[in-house]
Amino acid sequence: MAGHSVWKNIKHRKAAVDAKRGKIWSKCSRAVIVAARLGGADPKFNSSLRIAIDSAKAANMPRDTIEKAVKKGAGSDAADQYEAVRYEGYGPGGVAVIVDCLVANVNKTAPEMRIMFDKNGGNLGVQGSVTYSFSHKGVILISADATTEEKLFDVVLAAGAEDVLGGEEGWQVTCAVADLAKVRDALDAASIAVENADFSYIPVSMVELDAATAARVAKLVAVLEEHDDVQTVHVNAEIPDA
Repeated sequence: MAGHSVWKNIKHRKAAVDAKRGKIWSKCSRAVIVAARLGGADPKFNSSLRIAIDSAKAANMPRDTIEKAVKKGAGSDAADQYEAVRYEGYGPGGVAVIVDCLVANVNKTAPEMRIMFDKNGGNLGVQGSVTYSFSHKGVILISADATTEEKLFDVVLAAGAEDVLGGEEGWQVTCAVADLAKVRDALDAASIAVENADFSYIPVSMVELDAATAARVAKLVAVLEEHDDVQTVHVNAEIPDA
């Protein structure tokens, strides 16, 4: 949920992994299958596959399960044909919502998305209706004890990173989507441990919410994330932990 800070987003996903490991692994498997099908089975030459595998590993997905997903994606088996689909709309308080999915049956998923939005105080829009409110970036998280600020800046800026933001828990490195693998490789070469590396939609500006509206937005996001086809949900509002 990108409406949280990125660090809170990662904590949220890890908590979800602990509570619903099977569902999370299923979503990771879909991402690996699709990445391998589109770009080949070698993560050295397929940056999207590498990111998908890294995410699966972060979810503690077993190595053999990841390897099976790669083989399935690279093979000719038509049993798992998923299509990347983005749904956009608005939640309570006018919050912009982006839902990235890997869908087996668009005719089934689309009406389900509309119902979830409608029942939770939102409305589903058309493609492009809210993406202008976000920047699509590569985002890498580095924990505070992984390196020094000076070394981190030297490494990532030389590799093409656009920005580095610091916080209590560590640093957030942003880069162009096409440069994510290159920046990640530079960090690995410099022996700087990466907490998380993935693609994300970063809000251009944030919508301020009162507690009641924030709770309604959080409920909508939770409902969307429960759907088997949903990979990530992004909103342009800060949702308090409470």
